[in-house]
Order: sequence, then C-alpha cells, then structure tokens
Amino acid sequence: MAERARYEELVRQFSAFGAVKREMNRIMPADCHSGSAAVLTLLGRHGDMRMSRLAELLSVDISVTSRHVAYLAERGWIERFPDPADKRSRILHLTPAGRTQLDELFRRTTQLLAERLDDWTDDEVGRLTQLMTRLRDSFGDCRAGPRPASPALEQTTRTPAST
Repeated sequence: MAERARYEELVRQFSAFGAVKREMNRIMPADCHSGSAAVLTLLGRHGDMRMSRLAELLSVDISVTSRHVAYLAERGWIERFPDPADKRSRILHLTPAGRTQLDELFRRTTQLLAERLDDWTDDEVGRLTQLMTRLRDSFGDCRAGPRPASPALEQTTRTPAST
C-alpha cells in the first residue's frame, strides 16, 4: 500500500484535474453541456436502454436523468419508445442526429487531447488510460455508498499527557 503522503498528493491532483475537465467542457457545442454529453456517450456505448438503467450508469437520481433525457429529446438527439416488456417504462434510443452530435463530441475531445498530449509517447498515453481504467474499476458502483475507511489510512490523534 502506498504511503499516506502519496494519497494526499493524489487528492491534490484530483482537485487540480478540475481545470482539465473545465477546458474539455469549454470546447463542447454550446447546446451540449456535460450532462448531455454523458447521456449521449452512454447510449452510444451501451445502446438502447431504460431510463432507470441510464440513471444507474450516470450515478444520479432518476429526476436528474429525466431532465437530461427531455433536453436531448427536444433537440432530436434521442427518442423514447414504450418498453414492450413494461408499457409504463420507456426505452431510450440514439437518433441519427444524436449519433452525429456524439461523433462531433468525440472529434472535439480527441482533438483537444491530441493537442495537449502531443509531447507524450504512445506508451505514456496507453499507461494513463490503463491507470484511469483501473482507478475507475477500483471505485466500482459509486452509487453503492461509501466504503469503510482503510485502517492503514485512519489517522489517530492523541493529546499529550498532562504533567
């Protein structure tokens, strides 16, 4: 297990990583904010799904998911069809316009990463990808709630004995 100081530095890096995410959001089309991009990406990756599954994958409440879906449907990027197995539920489907929008999002983010990482080797980019994948896998289903703290990282504080 890494030393505590390494984890503390990792926390600082995660905080600083917000600047990277903000720059990636700035290059998105004005009508496609990060929540919309996340929905399009998930539908593109996983295919048609129920709204409940989308909420699960987004790790957000169904009401938040519903707002994202309504926004995307208004723009013609997704369609909602009755679920044949449960008429109360809807199946979400990426439209051709949604696929075009998703392709544009990938084009823009790929271009930005290619520009910013142009001095990285292919091995370095591959290693970063592997480590980010492993990090995400270590967190598993984030909706499951917090895991208990590791005893190795718990800090005990003691007050000096009075003399």
